[in-house]
Amino acid sequence: MRGDIMKQITAVGFSLAIILLVIFYKDLMLDWIYIGGSFAVIASIAFVAMLIFFPIIPYPVLAGTIGSLFGVAVGVFTSLTGIMIGTMAMFFLSRYGFRKNAQKALDKTVKLKQFELLFEKNAFLAILFARFIPIFPAPLITIVSALSKVRWSIFFIATFLGKLPAVLTLTFAGSIYEGSKWTSIGIFGLYFLILTIAAFYLFNRKIV
Repeated sequence: MRGDIMKQITAVGFSLAIILLVIFYKDLMLDWIYIGGSFAVIASIAFVAMLIFFPIIPYPVLAGTIGSLFGVAVGVFTSLTGIMIGTMAMFFLSRYGFRKNAQKALDKTVKLKQFELLFEKNAFLAILFARFIPIFPAPLITIVSALSKVRWSIFFIATFLGKLPAVLTLTFAGSIYEGSKWTSIGIFGLYFLILTIAAFYLFNRKIV
């Protein structure tokens, strides 16, 4: 019992720290990102991680900006590192800190029943599929995984592989924006068109 209380206190403290960072340092971190330099990479990683909890800026916009500032290689590293730090933080908070509250929230989400069916068959493929084609909200996928018995390493690998194509595409599109604006916009548009078609197909087939 005492251990559970300590976990909840730690989780609350961590969550409050993230909220305070977003409220008081959001603009400062954005300034650091746009200035560039080595410290901008650290600020970008931290900002991407915070977006996992508070999506105050659409990730495609931030990914494109990071790509234009740092290039493809550093941009992909920066985005993926931030995504994985934020996602794993949410995973462990949901599993050990807010388990009961998270379970109550999920019980009210009807659409996740389809994902849970896929999850029971093959957790790795279900997470990979859900990350690759984001039909379900990313935080809900993280919470469902955290409340299950799936190992954190399986969740980490599936999430990393599932997020990689989107990060590569969006970062590359952002990196060429200055030199080839319409090509960059075309890549963004094609990416979202493919996702829309895939989602429509899956819903039409009643796969999800």
